[in-house]
Amino acid sequence: MRYISIGMALALTWQLAAAYDGKDIANESDGKNWLAYGRTYSEQHYTPLKQVTSGNVSRLGLAWSLDLPNVHNGLTVPLAVDGVIYFTVDQSWVHAVDARTGKLLWRFDPEVYKVGGKKLPFSWGPRGIAYWKNKIYVATLDGRLIALDARTGKPLWSQQTVPTDDAANITGAPRVFNGKVLIGHGGADYGPIRGYVTAYDAETGKQSWRFYIVPGDPAKGFESKAMEMAAKTWTGEWWKKGGGGTVWNAMTYDPELNRVYLGTGNGQPHEWKARSPGGGDNLFLSSIVALNADTGEYVWHYQVDPRNDWDYNADMDMTTATVSIDGKPRKVLMQAPKNGFLYVIDRENGKLLSAEKIDYATWADRIDLKTGAPVENPDVRAGKLELVPSAVGAHSVQAQAFSPQTGLLYLPTIRTGSGTRNGEKRADLPDRDSTRLQAWDPVARKETWSVKTPGTSNGGLMATAGNLVFEGMSDGTFNAFDARTGRKLWTFDVHFGMAGAPISYEVDGKQYVSIVAGWGGGGAGVGGASTAKFGWRYGHQVHRLLTFVLDGKTPLPPQAPPDLAVPVDDPQFVIDPKRAQAGNAVAFREMCVGCHGAVLIASSYAPDLRASGVPLSAEAFRDVVKNGSRLARGMPKYADLSDDDLESLRHFIRQRARDTMPRH
Repeated sequence: MRYISIGMALALTWQLAAAYDGKDIANESDGKNWLAYGRTYSEQHYTPLKQVTSGNVSRLGLAWSLDLPNVHNGLTVPLAVDGVIYFTVDQSWVHAVDARTGKLLWRFDPEVYKVGGKKLPFSWGPRGIAYWKNKIYVATLDGRLIALDARTGKPLWSQQTVPTDDAANITGAPRVFNGKVLIGHGGADYGPIRGYVTAYDAETGKQSWRFYIVPGDPAKGFESKAMEMAAKTWTGEWWKKGGGGTVWNAMTYDPELNRVYLGTGNGQPHEWKARSPGGGDNLFLSSIVALNADTGEYVWHYQVDPRNDWDYNADMDMTTATVSIDGKPRKVLMQAPKNGFLYVIDRENGKLLSAEKIDYATWADRIDLKTGAPVENPDVRAGKLELVPSAVGAHSVQAQAFSPQTGLLYLPTIRTGSGTRNGEKRADLPDRDSTRLQAWDPVARKETWSVKTPGTSNGGLMATAGNLVFEGMSDGTFNAFDARTGRKLWTFDVHFGMAGAPISYEVDGKQYVSIVAGWGGGGAGVGGASTAKFGWRYGHQVHRLLTFVLDGKTPLPPQAPPDLAVPVDDPQFVIDPKRAQAGNAVAFREMCVGCHGAVLIASSYAPDLRASGVPLSAEAFRDVVKNGSRLARGMPKYADLSDDDLESLRHFIRQRARDTMPRH
């Protein structure tokens, strides 16, 4: 691990800063700081600041920018504490920046590439960090939870939270409450992993409690009554395949009830009958689970997708609020998971209050409010009708926002299907492969307005008391919309697609808006042609931290223009179609497509292999892929690949390059 303290003189200016804790993170009315991933425990991604309003947002201009060299993933949400911005990007690098000037104060590098091993290919970058009493908490891609001194960036303690020899990794932001740091993990898409979350002591790093999402081997006994209950919903020998259920994003603390809510992931394997051949709902997959925050004991659950079969996980953001339902105030939790429905749940008892479609969903006709179960369309499981939404989801990990002022929940939604295969009927899906910014009324249970947005993946959201909703787009523009009508009021061309959510805070009486500008996440990884079309290429555009203020006049530094990858070819290379087919299988097995793009059409997260000269040379290709010569740049080392595998990969790459060469 390395930390670089660049601005120690500046760092001294906040050494006496308040040691903010839970009462500050719970404070909905003070917008001076942005202390947590969603600003407060409610995860509303909302600021009560209203210096910038729908009436004057046209005056918003750039205050300063900070280039982030060698960063290739910008799916993150910063924090702002007493005039200092903290954020993590790429290989879990943590930065501290002076919010007044944009000066880098310190940078911490956990050197993930040295220890990440097989975890590196399965990580799309970190989404956030946590703050508690002058400490920053970062969860690294390889599974460590590290506490840093917020003033210097110096490591204070470190805990390995997942095994070092499997695909378990961390991309989500930790949450801190009651002197505990909570973290989950991902990886159930890639191997036999059993999901869990762990709470650690915020001061010492000592484990406080752990809650498993799915049951283990019954012969070894169950860790809790909850696991004993869950085991009754599984069949066969599921524990040999891991079970899945990882909590890789959604965690929310409720200070009113002293509970933690978890949004849980898909099964391992994905196919229901493969992991539980005798049937069963498979708790607690694709569920919202409430726990006692002090002990980690089970309180209640609601399963979004029983018999999870399509990667419709519940790991999307959860937002808490108090709203009027049938004329009475109800403490609710709101989530729009992948499956195309918006769920409103009474967080006191877990009762489902409403579940309405926010977009097209062929897999189910409705949700039965009496039982809470989906009324499934049998044609989908029978393979007679295209699955909508696809596994990408109608809503993914990009942050949603809620405004107590308008009472609306704002969602970055996606409209896509799974494609058709084996004779499935293609669903009637207008505006297929499109995105929207959608305002949803959780009380009236209907859409209030929506705006079509570019591409198939956009950035996270922030709502403000100034009647605004901010969102960065895949086309490179940062925009502000009227929160009540959806009318676009302001746009700023960043010249680079955005995936993370903005934040707002106050310094010296001025309201600022900051965003890490740069492409990242699954859209940049597996998006393929749908995201590559914007011209954001690995190593061409520079990621930046941008900060805006009313009447800001700073010019945006030059940015490399959009640039589409042009495949290169070696005319003397003779492609063996069987080898190319085998190489395609290797690419999917080793998750090459997770970074280098669907059918090897890459966006900015990794190089486009069709346009790279490395695969033209067997020796150079072996040096990079098998020997790990670019490990420090995030390219994993695949030491177990045989020479035959490497050669098959080269044939696949050459075939993809040739198939996509420009036609004159």
